[in-house]
Amino acid sequence: MPHFVPTSSSWLNLVERWFGHLDNKAIRRGVFLSVADLQLSIDAFLQAWNRNPKPFVWTATVESIQEKLTRCRRTLEQIQPGCFESHVKKTEKSDCLVISWTPH
Repeated sequence: MPHFVPTSSSWLNLVERWFGHLDNKAIRRGVFLSVADLQLSIDAFLQAWNRNPKPFVWTATVESIQEKLTRCRRTLEQIQPGCFESHVKKTEKSDCLVISWTPH
């Protein structure tokens, strides 16, 4: 089944990372007796974050991502030769890539 990935969506990874940071610092392993308690914890985190905000910066290069994919494919081929076949092609829309794979 094809998976459509907008070419401009890599910023969503940074948004997800920020919410992961919120989860790790303000929510996980917390004890909240009510929704109001949870909201207070999130508000406290937001106030502390906004006093000294740190931007999330995308640091991966295209080359490093492609090398990681190459290593992954090589490893999969060593485990079971022919088990992984990938295709990446441009769709008619210029803002999307179609990435699909077919396990054998």
